[in-house]
Amino acid sequence: MSGHSTYEPKTAFERWLDTRLPIIRFGLDFMEFPTPKNLNYWWTFGAILAFCLATQIITGVILAMHYVANAGLAFGSVEHIMRDVNYGWMIRFIHANGASMFFLAVYIHMFRGIYYGSYKAPREVIWLLGVIIYLLMMATAFMGYVLPWGQMSFWGATVITNIIGSLPIIGGAITTWLWGGFAVDDPTLNRFFSLHYLLPFMIAGVVVLHLWALHVPGNNNPLGVNVKSEKDTIPFHPYYTVKDGFAVAVFVILFATFVFFNPDGLGHADNYIEANPLVTPQHIVPEWYFLPFYAILRAIPNKLMGVLAMFASIGFLFVLPWLDTSKVRSMRYRPSARLFFWIFVVTCIILGFCGAHEPDQQVIPGFGGFQLMDSNINSFVWLSRLGVLGYFGYFLVVMPILGLREVPLPVPESISNPVLAAGSAMPAGATASPEKKG
Repeated sequence: MSGHSTYEPKTAFERWLDTRLPIIRFGLDFMEFPTPKNLNYWWTFGAILAFCLATQIITGVILAMHYVANAGLAFGSVEHIMRDVNYGWMIRFIHANGASMFFLAVYIHMFRGIYYGSYKAPREVIWLLGVIIYLLMMATAFMGYVLPWGQMSFWGATVITNIIGSLPIIGGAITTWLWGGFAVDDPTLNRFFSLHYLLPFMIAGVVVLHLWALHVPGNNNPLGVNVKSEKDTIPFHPYYTVKDGFAVAVFVILFATFVFFNPDGLGHADNYIEANPLVTPQHIVPEWYFLPFYAILRAIPNKLMGVLAMFASIGFLFVLPWLDTSKVRSMRYRPSARLFFWIFVVTCIILGFCGAHEPDQQVIPGFGGFQLMDSNINSFVWLSRLGVLGYFGYFLVVMPILGLREVPLPVPESISNPVLAAGSAMPAGATASPEKKG
């Protein structure tokens, strides 16, 4: 619901500009955009993600001024940034930890979208553009992780590019193109640096499309019901600009805590060792935001099937709007779906936990907690396999069948009804809309 523009140019310059480049009209219409009045703080992560993207682009451009994309000089150039460039240490730590903060915010944003059904009609395109942004983020983060040219950077690039090479027909050609030769070396670093610099601007472009698509049907809301009248909405400014601003400020506190007090807490110590093709780290592990997919890859004995399962785990996000057969958007009114959703969240966390540990470790209950011990049983492999079944089962079994079988709770007719009824789900004697029943 885009609404009608109420902007009226007041000066001759504004009228001249409005007929040629209506940027003032666009900005004011954006701020006055009618937004559902019941959005909670889970909706502030859109603004947080915009802040993260801007931070990454600004710090990335500054770092690119001092970085040298050469296999013999890259590691030293990073040390030069840390030691000799004015505030280089802070800029680099903001950029490095900013990637983790970006993924933390995007995962919360995506889980919120799944919980409240923000991917359902008429918002499928918004969701699809969001998944494209997520894929571009993954590619950007992977290539950026290679640039410091430490041990984990080098061997992570070697492992991932070899995984891509296992794809039939096209895998070898893609790997050779990424390498720029026959192994991870200087041409690889140059290509990754170029793409890492380019992709954030592509992300920004898709974000513009994402916001454009959002302003056609309008925001979803916690109730999952369509806006019926003007009394269901309030202007985006000042109500949500203030709310988003407060949420961003709180998020910046968390961000700053890592940057200034634990800047390497989310990284790996081996990446402070210069890359050596002759010495393999004992355990090659990706960044934390890739760990669930890494666990899926390792859980399947066949290499090709593991690679396909890893790619399929992301691919299912593209078809999510059509896998969920329920006509009720919000899980507030779907008790069974809510239970399975939290099981799915725990499953993702378990996969991430398994991806962070070596496959030949097992979890043995011990006094005061859990102990990790080497074993031939490979507990983490089997735990990962259970996680894989839970992950794919949620998309292929739970969502399609539950939408057909579940009997949802009564859904309000509008946003204002439960507000005016002192928080009740529906006014006394009201019934659910037929189009909202599952």
